[in-house]
Amino acid sequence: MDMESLSVVDIFKIGVGPSSSHTLGPWRAALRFIDSLGSTLPQLTALQVKLYGSLAKTGKGHGTDIAVMMGLTGADPVRFDVEQIAPTIKQIRQQTTLCLKSQHDVPFDPAHDIIFLKDQILPFHPNGLEFIAQLSDGSKVSEVWFSVGGGFVMQEKDKTCDTGSQVSLPYPIESATELSQWCRQTGLPISGVVAENELAWRSADETRQAVMAIWQVMSDCMFKGCHTSGILPGGLQVKRRASLFNERLLKSVIYHDYEGWRQAIRDSGSGFAYTLDWVSCFALAINEQNAAFARVVTAPTNGAAGVIPAVLQYLLTFNEQFNDRAPDPELITRFLFTASEIGCIFKKRATISAAMGGCQAEIGVSSAMAAAGLTETLGGSPEQCLMAAEIAMEHHLGMTCDPIGGLVQVPCIERNTMGAIKAITASQLALHSDPSQAKVSLDGVVKTMWDTAQDMSSRYKETSDGGLAVNIPISLSEC
Repeated sequence: MDMESLSVVDIFKIGVGPSSSHTLGPWRAALRFIDSLGSTLPQLTALQVKLYGSLAKTGKGHGTDIAVMMGLTGADPVRFDVEQIAPTIKQIRQQTTLCLKSQHDVPFDPAHDIIFLKDQILPFHPNGLEFIAQLSDGSKVSEVWFSVGGGFVMQEKDKTCDTGSQVSLPYPIESATELSQWCRQTGLPISGVVAENELAWRSADETRQAVMAIWQVMSDCMFKGCHTSGILPGGLQVKRRASLFNERLLKSVIYHDYEGWRQAIRDSGSGFAYTLDWVSCFALAINEQNAAFARVVTAPTNGAAGVIPAVLQYLLTFNEQFNDRAPDPELITRFLFTASEIGCIFKKRATISAAMGGCQAEIGVSSAMAAAGLTETLGGSPEQCLMAAEIAMEHHLGMTCDPIGGLVQVPCIERNTMGAIKAITASQLALHSDPSQAKVSLDGVVKTMWDTAQDMSSRYKETSDGGLAVNIPISLSEC
């Protein structure tokens, strides 16, 4: 079997909320399709997009239609000004014209040319979308793409996701057992093994810069979320809470830069309740931003984007070893390297797609990743890191994905706070335990998660057809 090679920058992708599977993935699929047209682009006279299965059922709430249109314009989800998304979509709707790749105008009415096929599911994956282009000579060009979780996209004929060229890694890893073996053989921590593998793609300095750019987006998102009030878009009338936490905890003092804010948090209080409030606030802030089409990082998905940054921010702010100085790039890199490898194992051996596995595949995986990253940076052994990841996932097994109104808001935003707290608890348990006495291995819990995902009813996999989504007094029509 071909082994998929995944880099830290594959697991942590900079993009736009609210969903990696339903927003970022379709956006990237549209970019791939429009690029594939090449020299035939000027011959295109009409275009339709069909959304299947989960993409159709929760596409409106996740902005799938918006993402597809942005991708077709050629906009880069990493760099495009998120403040210009709404004006761009408004113009397309008003003019019923779409400028493909910012080069070629084609008639396009989103109300008719984006088709939501809620009752049709393509067998390869629940998140399918089809692009159908009519050319001036009467012929048609069509492509089917699948958004398979975490912003990854692929076609059915592909062997691996769109991770770029496959490389030969010095320490290929398919399982937690193999990762542990490499750590024992080399004497390296998990982050050290990852660092050696990353050299297959780019220099150490380039990787460090990429990782710090990822953290910059995470921390900016967190800071902005803690200083932005109001109601989230979508129709549920969900009020932002992170800014209220921030204001109350800092006694209404406003800080205009991240570092001053971090130090103020450290200096303004102490104790378990204070720390717990801030961890919750960090996670809420990021996922409130995510729900508002802000720039976020898949960690490993958008719906779970708040867990890892919240736990890393907890480390930088409340741990006495690190909180009296500016955040250390080496510490941040080690944390994210370790976390990313755990995410890679889950993606390879199970799934990070809620449409395939429920919320255990998003919040559960992110909590496991954060637990491992925290454990290494606090001095844990590779075996303790794997134990922490196992503990965190073990207590997310079976978690369903049942977004109310198809929006990444309720219960999604609060679940990030729970995932962060479980990650910290899992790390503490592992640091005070002997991994050789563990009854459950990480590989065992990964397999269990995948078995559970396959047994789980599709109604609880990001369709809004079951659970909270149908048992509260809010109808989809209100959203």
